[in-house]
Amino acid sequence: EPMKCSKIIDCLEQLAPPSYACDWDNVGLLFGRRTKEVKRVMVALDATNQIINLAQKNDVDLLITHHPMIFSPVKQINDDDFIGEKILRLAASGMCYYAMHTNFDAMGGMAQLAASEKYLNLTDTSPIEPCEEPDIGMGRYGKLPYPMKAEEVCQYVKERFDLPFVMLYQAQRDERKVFDKLAVMPGSGKSYQRQVVKNGYELYLTGDFGHHEGVDAMDMGLTVIDATHYGLEKIFVSSITSYLTINYPELTVFGEYTGAPMRVL
Repeated sequence: EPMKCSKIIDCLEQLAPPSYACDWDNVGLLFGRRTKEVKRVMVALDATNQIINLAQKNDVDLLITHHPMIFSPVKQINDDDFIGEKILRLAASGMCYYAMHTNFDAMGGMAQLAASEKYLNLTDTSPIEPCEEPDIGMGRYGKLPYPMKAEEVCQYVKERFDLPFVMLYQAQRDERKVFDKLAVMPGSGKSYQRQVVKNGYELYLTGDFGHHEGVDAMDMGLTVIDATHYGLEKIFVSSITSYLTINYPELTVFGEYTGAPMRVL
């Protein structure tokens, strides 16, 4: 019998229950009918215009992204606004659109995946911000595979995540320092830097760091590697693609990495 959108949603919500999402977040079926018949699924990090174009071209029935395209309340849906325009295009193609954001971060999970053997290969891991249950929550602390200087960790991160560059914020006095453990917060991690320092970590891998946070980090004795928001979170795409393929081999599921917001020129 045809696969309904609601059945795929149940499967996704077993992996990352919406109850784990932060209060400010907007996750779940953001657009479309639960009864929609689904044959083709596309997974991406953001619902950019480019991604929606590709989804339409490829007759996609369900688009899944990490970041919610609809975030604050929408009072009018028309073409005066770029989000309204995107919603109109989803409607015209009859596509369903589903977002799994901080629920996936906590319980799917983004940092757990980043720390796993497939990527950073950290051991003795624990969440930076735990939920009620142990081993569930935002970010991960862990032991590096072997002691390294910050520059070596940068090379290691570039290799493991297939990145063209990372940015390093480090005080000159710490250049020779060797690290045996790491805190990682995929996405935007500046709000956690004090917590990381308080918990005795001197090396922090995250994204979306700016000049002022970098200067503050140096003063706190913290070395920060900014691998960009996209750089560490793009692992969502292959993770969800393979999860759905394993559970529903009859679906056509493809991950889409176009729309990566950064190039090194």
